Amino acid sequence: MKVIICTKYGPPEVLQLKEVEKPIPKGNEVLIKVHATTVTSGDVRVRSFTVPLSYWLFARIALGLRKPKKAILGTELAGEIESVGKDVKLFKKADPVFAYLGHSFGAYAEYICMPENGCLAVKPLNVTYEEAAAIPFGGNTALHFLKKANIQSGQKVLIYGASGGVGTFAVQLAKYFGAEVTGVCSTTNLELVKSLGADKVIDYTKEDFTRSGVTYDVIFDTVGKSSFSGCMRSLKKEGIYLITVAAPALSVRMRWASMTSSKKLIGGLATPKTENLIFLKELIEAGKIKPVIDRTYPLEQIVEAHRYVDQGHKKGNVVITVGHNNRT
Repeated sequence: MKVIICTKYGPPEVLQLKEVEKPIPKGNEVLIKVHATTVTSGDVRVRSFTVPLSYWLFARIALGLRKPKKAILGTELAGEIESVGKDVKLFKKADPVFAYLGHSFGAYAEYICMPENGCLAVKPLNVTYEEAAAIPFGGNTALHFLKKANIQSGQKVLIYGASGGVGTFAVQLAKYFGAEVTGVCSTTNLELVKSLGADKVIDYTKEDFTRSGVTYDVIFDTVGKSSFSGCMRSLKKEGIYLITVAAPALSVRMRWASMTSSKKLIGGLATPKTENLIFLKELIEAGKIKPVIDRTYPLEQIVEAHRYVDQGHKKGNVVITVGHNNRT
């Protein structure tokens, strides 16, 4: 089967197409024929080893000293169950599924084995495999943090990076939970974020939301690029700050702010949860939220796809098709 191998840390060209043996599922595993995956910020960060300096040593130990420990990247997928192990009860052959692999990676492949109790669910009926592949990472991450914030109807919520893979879901989910949503993005993405339900959109190239004097119940930085001190200034007295990327230096500042104020600060990685996938599936089937796809590339053009995502301006998701285009 075809896979994409990350041979070392570096630019997109370190990704190479290889032929390897098709895996065989263990007793508790399913074998998935992958129809689509994506290029997420996590994939790009691992491939390029783009981490804050304060995080460098820990990241090298965790991810791999000279090259990624997980040679096959890809954090999310959609596909079809090809076969099941003898102990599998939850799925059967030909089930259409979508999955979030998190830091296990492995989706840049024609086939992958997953335990049946992994972050795996039957895909929404009303989306294609390409659309389904664009749900788990951004949807699970956005839902994880908004749940941590215990978001309430009527709260004022600001989403920074509102047009990205996590941000597009965060806007829609915050609206679903009844919040008044302000999205922050660049000029070219204003209309997209408005179309997702944001009540107000701020163009960060023209306006600094932290200097407007407006305060929020929740500020969710989905890309780790906002000013921390500015966000603290823009939070209400008992407001909640959420961030998907919290390097050690920032974590120390967050801990200090938690100790010296009544604000709540939450950072770190989102845990893959099957219950989140099922919740997202139900909302998508009900027409409440939708995945946003910017561009689609075949697996053989993975280098071009990573090169595009490296520019930092993708809208929603960049999808990779794995030889099974236009399946529904």
